Amino acid sequence: MNKRLHPLFLFSVCLFVSNTVFSADQAPALVNGAEIVIWPGIAPGTEKVTIKQEIVERSTDPAHPDRAVTHTIRPILKVYRPKKPNGMAVVIAPGGGYRRVVIDKEGPDTSAWLNSLGVTTFVLYYRLPDDGHVNAEDVPLQDAQRAIRYVRSHAELWQLDPQRIGFIGYSAGGHLGATMAAFHDKQVYQAIDKIDATSPRPDFVVLGYPGAGQLGPIPDNINQLDGRSRLTWKYRIETPITASPPPAFIFHAEDDPTVHPEHSHRITRALRSAGGSVELHIFRSGGHGFGIRDAKGPVTVWPELCASWLRGLGFL
Repeated sequence: MNKRLHPLFLFSVCLFVSNTVFSADQAPALVNGAEIVIWPGIAPGTEKVTIKQEIVERSTDPAHPDRAVTHTIRPILKVYRPKKPNGMAVVIAPGGGYRRVVIDKEGPDTSAWLNSLGVTTFVLYYRLPDDGHVNAEDVPLQDAQRAIRYVRSHAELWQLDPQRIGFIGYSAGGHLGATMAAFHDKQVYQAIDKIDATSPRPDFVVLGYPGAGQLGPIPDNINQLDGRSRLTWKYRIETPITASPPPAFIFHAEDDPTVHPEHSHRITRALRSAGGSVELHIFRSGGHGFGIRDAKGPVTVWPELCASWLRGLGFL
């Protein structure tokens, strides 16, 4: 397997796709590059939010785009479809510290790798907790649950296997993926249509350098903390977990300067304590935010290890 996908190839994936947008009220065709709006009308809790979404290009190299989305009020799934789909699907949640969603660095590169394995992918542009939403700490989980439900409810139409739908998240997206593993059974919004009758439990999760949330004594000024802090306090991944967690593959670098690898250890212990199966890899070096295209040194093998894990579970 080619462990490193060339940036020029990844950029071409970004360019040569459709700009089709489907509303949540439609039965969308699965078009490569299509953007699927996952909520009909306004997402729950966002009715009074008036900010406008922004996309900022942080790279000066056209062959190495690095766009970040902020102030999302209309969550979408962006489709990347392989030439020969095998029926497996994955929702991808890029990182960004719950301040932004880094859509190039951890979206198309992961999609290109999974597409090469026959997997259909959906990159999730999820809402962020600092933008004035009602119950702000719940909105990322609302969007993640709705995304899995949306894909699973359209599985027959899209010729996907409803029992092979996973969730991959990086950094803050990794915390969101761990939250999906630990709290997929938590009701965080009222059902609005038949899609919400579908299970939001992912069949597996892959967590890259994830945060476990705030652990330890509750701060005295918890009500004054910003949305991200409230979110990571409310959704701490620690024992006991009452949900039935799906199998998890977790990877982290020992020298991560942003999220200490102890977070992955704590997530592993919590999921295992609830009867979950976890394969954990702590690499000697690699830093933070490497995804696939920026991986150097020991961490470059994680996609190969992950593919082997998926095959062992019968998903590939």
